[in-house]
Amino acid sequence: MKCFSRYLPYLFRPHGALCSAGCHAEADIISTVEFNHTGELLATGDKGGRVVIFQREQESKNQPHRRGEYNVYSTFQSHEPEFDYLKSLEIEEKINKIRWLPQQNAAYFLLSTNDKTVKLWKVSERDKRPEGYNLKDEDGRLRDPSMITVLRVPVLRPMDLMVEATPRRVFANAHTYHINSISVNSDYETYMSADDLRINLWNFEITNQSFNIVDIKPANMEELTEVITAAEFHPHHCNTFVYSSSKGTIRLCDMRAAALCDRHAKFFEEPEDPSNRSFFSEIISSISDVKFSHSGRYIMTRDYLTVKVWDLNMENRPIETYQVHDYLRSKLCSLYENDCIFDKFECVWNGSDSVIMTGSYNNFFRMFDRNTKRDVTLEASRENSKPRAILKPRKVCVGGKRRKDEISVDSLDFSKKILHTAWHPSENIIAVAATNNLYIFQDKVN
Repeated sequence: MKCFSRYLPYLFRPHGALCSAGCHAEADIISTVEFNHTGELLATGDKGGRVVIFQREQESKNQPHRRGEYNVYSTFQSHEPEFDYLKSLEIEEKINKIRWLPQQNAAYFLLSTNDKTVKLWKVSERDKRPEGYNLKDEDGRLRDPSMITVLRVPVLRPMDLMVEATPRRVFANAHTYHINSISVNSDYETYMSADDLRINLWNFEITNQSFNIVDIKPANMEELTEVITAAEFHPHHCNTFVYSSSKGTIRLCDMRAAALCDRHAKFFEEPEDPSNRSFFSEIISSISDVKFSHSGRYIMTRDYLTVKVWDLNMENRPIETYQVHDYLRSKLCSLYENDCIFDKFECVWNGSDSVIMTGSYNNFFRMFDRNTKRDVTLEASRENSKPRAILKPRKVCVGGKRRKDEISVDSLDFSKKILHTAWHPSENIIAVAATNNLYIFQDKVN
């Protein structure tokens, strides 16, 4: 496992400032992190409905080591709080997911979603402004036509760079339940949005209708046994997608087989070990995230205690299982009482699919090298993240004598959790969201 060093001179606090007591506003908590396809931009969304985009600095001859530093590029309010008067329900402004579209021209496009509404945003730069209008003065006020005596030719004048975010499409009114996933198709013409019971397929050009491709809602809701937890398109085949469930199962669907993909093409499920069966078995087997590998050959899933890697050609069991925090197995009762057992951790691949990363408690995040089978626990905290200092691996002591560099399982802070992480598509640069702080780490080798 390569060592990761702190590359940036400070951690970002893009979502509000910390008060002197160390508290933070609920709206400032980061709820999603996503690199774009080149890794030059990094977007974060928060519970207050804001999107903050960071841009990577270009390398300069004077300071070659500064290549890789990310600075704030644009900040905008994506979603506002709403109220559903028919159901008397408040709709939170919290950004659940952000997905970038591949760049086609000078502008950038991204999808952001809260519980009900998906929006397509255009982020563009402006460094020139037109001057010399005939019908308007320089402040934009309309001029009196009777006072216009000469015809002027408008000209473009340089101005300070301005980054504008404008909503291009709003995809609403298609989900009864909360949207948990959005995924852009490899045809770049369509995308899907998934809620607890349904998955809808959208065309980017059509906002007033979507096509329902999965519907697991039973006729009688009392017969409901599982819900959809995450969904993603295959990276190369536009007809294929997967979705995971709260029962720990994954279904691979082929849209060529039928218009409504209620019958899956493949069904991935690991038989439960009877010796590990407990009251919490069903809760901890629920899959919180599913991700295709970049190659499209494997699927990675995250449940409460483990990360599993599945081969698309083998449905009966995963080919790899990684224990994220197995020392919490004895703590499930207290984790159930404080609702932590329902936390939804995400997982990500590195650019070559050789290393996987996922979060844990106490601001720990875990990395697993699939080739060497080595793993490491690292911590995202202000105390041990001095500029350009190498992160020290952390170890959790379960019982018996605790060594000096170990932390006891009883002293873990469950209010500090790494739910959202992102990995640069081609380099060893990672982004880790810890409450309202964003940490960016870079491989020491670079």
